[in-house]
Amino acid sequence: MNSSELQVRRQSIVITPDTKRVLLRPFVPVPGGAERTSRIVGQIMRLSDAEARRVLEGVLGEFRDRHRDAEGFFERRFNQLKPLLPSKFKPSKTKRLLIGSYFTCEYSLEAAALFNPSIVPHPDQSELETDSIRFIMSLRATGEGHISSIEFRTGTINKLGEVTVDSPNRYVSSAEERPDPVYEKSEFTTKLHDEGALTSATREILRPLSKKFRRSQLVTRIARFRKSHAKLTSVQNRSIEQAATWVDPNYTIRFSKTHELSERAIFPVSSYERNGIEDARFVRFTDDDGTVTYYSTYTAYNGREIRPQLIQTTDFTHFRIRSLSGDAATNKGMALFPRRIGGKFAMITRQNGESLYIALSDDVSRWIKPVRLLIPTHAWEFTQIGNCGSPVETEKGWLLLTHGVGPVRKYCIGAVLLDRDNPVKVIGQLPEPLIAPDESEREGYVPNVVYTCGAILHSRTLIIPYAMSDTATRIASIGIDELLGRMQ
Repeated sequence: MNSSELQVRRQSIVITPDTKRVLLRPFVPVPGGAERTSRIVGQIMRLSDAEARRVLEGVLGEFRDRHRDAEGFFERRFNQLKPLLPSKFKPSKTKRLLIGSYFTCEYSLEAAALFNPSIVPHPDQSELETDSIRFIMSLRATGEGHISSIEFRTGTINKLGEVTVDSPNRYVSSAEERPDPVYEKSEFTTKLHDEGALTSATREILRPLSKKFRRSQLVTRIARFRKSHAKLTSVQNRSIEQAATWVDPNYTIRFSKTHELSERAIFPVSSYERNGIEDARFVRFTDDDGTVTYYSTYTAYNGREIRPQLIQTTDFTHFRIRSLSGDAATNKGMALFPRRIGGKFAMITRQNGESLYIALSDDVSRWIKPVRLLIPTHAWEFTQIGNCGSPVETEKGWLLLTHGVGPVRKYCIGAVLLDRDNPVKVIGQLPEPLIAPDESEREGYVPNVVYTCGAILHSRTLIIPYAMSDTATRIASIGIDELLGRMQ
């Protein structure tokens, strides 16, 4: 008997993209820039009050029911445009909202795909049936321009391993970014060091700052330093630019607590993410003192290069986004273990786009000296292997789901077992795929692919949500005892 005969159960649930789930986003007509903006605003201001009211009522009548607070978004959008408008410009509320609406558009988050899921226990486990668990599933939503963001779904798993996914409502909201976030000086200094940007110039800029400082304080220090140092070397200039841009991928966002989790979408904020937030791998992390934090690694993509990033939250309402540094944080597909090992954080990484590595660290945002863990050894993974989410702890070891790429770029999901106390040691592996795309899963945006960013173990059943050809999401399950018993 081989692993292809494992009793993997494909459940009936399929989570498909819904083009009706739309988000309000800023819209800037191009070409023309500020001149075109002024022309549009001028045309609106020349409308009579009655005509402006009539047009606005038509806009609100068409879009108010599609969003939680369309009027509030139009007002905020107008305020974002104020620096481009005359200082004495004082339009009525009607015209402020109307101006804001002209510089707003709807974005269909899921227009292209809803895929690459991860799954973690929900912070709230109250009011459940006996031996059931509530979960949060993250999903990569991809829309116009192939821009990816993170969405969420909730659901339950009963004692038999049967999954129910709650239906989302139609509303979607992006987060509010904290305008002047706080940074830790020690972390900032370390990251500049790792990027070769800790020079005499950046040391002098940082010296007066407190252990925790705000973005505005750093900007002020950089401006004062440049003003007082007329001549700077190219190395100093480059290091200052890196210090200034480092704050961009490090920010804090929050959602309204009144919005359901399925309404919250983490949409790209920094310039490093302008082309997408990809493949979030969430994990419920329990520290040695019992503190629980939800972390997620993801790939930030700006259209030219990728950057590994880290999300941190305790309540899925407030999120801290941080950049990762170190020579082990250079590629896609990083996945954090759900607890420390030997007092250190542990991370699965991929260094060369082909093999899997592991790294240990005292700092969850800094990863150095990776050790090779696995290389492609089976025919179905000769092209490359990668991880499929954070390892799942079992009594026999750490169960790590992998993906393998074989002939005709076919992606399959595999599994390996790592030693609990020394996860650098591989103690078991399935020689064949655990899940391979069947005929109903082969067609999609990227054909012949099954892929997951995380699984969950409940009542001796492993639940694996997975993407079908980068288009939609399905859920499979398998008994953990059967799976572990077949590892070689």
